[in-house]
Amino acid sequence: MTADATYAFANENDGGVARFGALESIFDATTTRHMAACGVAPGWTCLEIGGGGGSIVEWLASRVGPSGRVVATDLNTRCLERLGLSNVAVLRHDIASEPVPEDTFDLVHARLVLMHVANAAAALGHMIRALKPGGWVVVEEFEVTPLAMTSLSSAELSNVNTTLALRHAMEQAGMDLRFGRRLPDFLEAHGLVDIEAEGRLCLWRGRSAGTDLLRANYLAFRSHILETLLVTPQEFDRDLRNLDDPRFAISSPVMWTVAGRRPGRA
Repeated sequence: MTADATYAFANENDGGVARFGALESIFDATTTRHMAACGVAPGWTCLEIGGGGGSIVEWLASRVGPSGRVVATDLNTRCLERLGLSNVAVLRHDIASEPVPEDTFDLVHARLVLMHVANAAAALGHMIRALKPGGWVVVEEFEVTPLAMTSLSSAELSNVNTTLALRHAMEQAGMDLRFGRRLPDFLEAHGLVDIEAEGRLCLWRGRSAGTDLLRANYLAFRSHILETLLVTPQEFDRDLRNLDDPRFAISSPVMWTVAGRRPGRA
């Protein structure tokens, strides 16, 4: 199977290890809090789409126990295959173009997957149809507002043009940087109930997981950023160094975590 061409990080040689670690550090606590609120328990069958580095897969596997099952998918399953958990099945799968078994899962989760998908509504439909009656879907996506990703530090540490160029490059790659805000409407349109939504915006300081994530994105899009001519190679390198300066501070995107339940009982 070939990777979805719209996935901007599909060809990273390191498998996105630096990005995975930063995402886990920043967002896992919120993700698992929302999953726990859905009642994930021993014996549940769960689907993790875009499992990445595998931290959420491990959490789910520990919650569902030996009587439960977790199916973990990604375009690149290298990190997931290293987990070696007896109650986890790892599949190479593209939610954008390939359906999943219907009426099968108690919980389906995806984080920062749909923003890369050309037909995100169809992919979300696959996820919802995969739920058992009474099952839960938890979806997490960014909304990059005009405030988000804006430097709040002094002028010499601003990184403004590099960050603007990064936004442009991501949009050119097909990423929907405002998808998160629309998630509640999508879940309601698919007939889900008990919909809950939380949007979180944080301050990312130099030498933090947030700036580690920003660095990984800068490097992944370096050639595209320079093609915008908003920054020179020297300015790009300077802005990378700024991310290690404790005086640096930048507003994160809003991470929307949205949960909804399929009507009925399992």
